[in-house]
Amino acid sequence: SRKLPSKVEGAHSTMMNADIDAVEAENQVELEEKTRLINQVLELQHTLEDLSARVDAVKEENLKLKSENQVLGQYIENLMSASSVFQTTDTKSKRK
Repeated sequence: SRKLPSKVEGAHSTMMNADIDAVEAENQVELEEKTRLINQVLELQHTLEDLSARVDAVKEENLKLKSENQVLGQYIENLMSASSVFQTTDTKSKRK
């Protein structure tokens, strides 16, 4: 087997080290990108969970307000039917 001259061997070794450094740098960039994407996904998941909880809270509040509106509507109807002012208006309109 032939032995490479020391200058050629040194240049060859330097090129191999440069290739290895380039591959390691590329791997580091890929790892950083993956880490950034994972963190972004986790942040979006937390945002989605927060929004979902907020939607549930708004739905509950909406149901509560609808129920209160029904009670108030019934209360107002009862007051109107018991009031002589509305009864006279009703009877006048019935006479026409």
